[in-house]
Amino acid sequence: MTLAMLPHRHVLTLPTVPSAVRVARETAEQVLVEWGISRRHPAVDPALLILSELVANAVRHAAVASPHVTVIYAAAKDTFAFAVHDRHPYQPALHGALTGNRSSGLATVVELTLALAGTAVVRQDADAGGKSIWITLPL
Repeated sequence: MTLAMLPHRHVLTLPTVPSAVRVARETAEQVLVEWGISRRHPAVDPALLILSELVANAVRHAAVASPHVTVIYAAAKDTFAFAVHDRHPYQPALHGALTGNRSSGLATVVELTLALAGTAVVRQDADAGGKSIWITLPL
């Protein structure tokens, strides 16, 4: 499924500071309710944890090069997708997260995503100056 096929979209741009984690999570909760996705759906809590970890990673590791972090939320009745974008050029290897430091936040992201039968992809910006990490989860 491509982003264009997901009828619901919301974009949030925040300063790359610690409070961005809370705001991104609260915004996700609000848009899910607006889109008719139950807060009690079994994928929602793990999705919020994944989102929080990705935004926290951007704050922790990308703030020096990226004054803002952008979160893109998208959904359909059977899919919830989101991306966390920053302008730091480093691109983590998601497939290596599970074989490397198992206590890393990225390993948690990959484990939760796979446990939910979802996908995680890193997409480099066209100018190679930043990236987005996209998570797509079935509902």
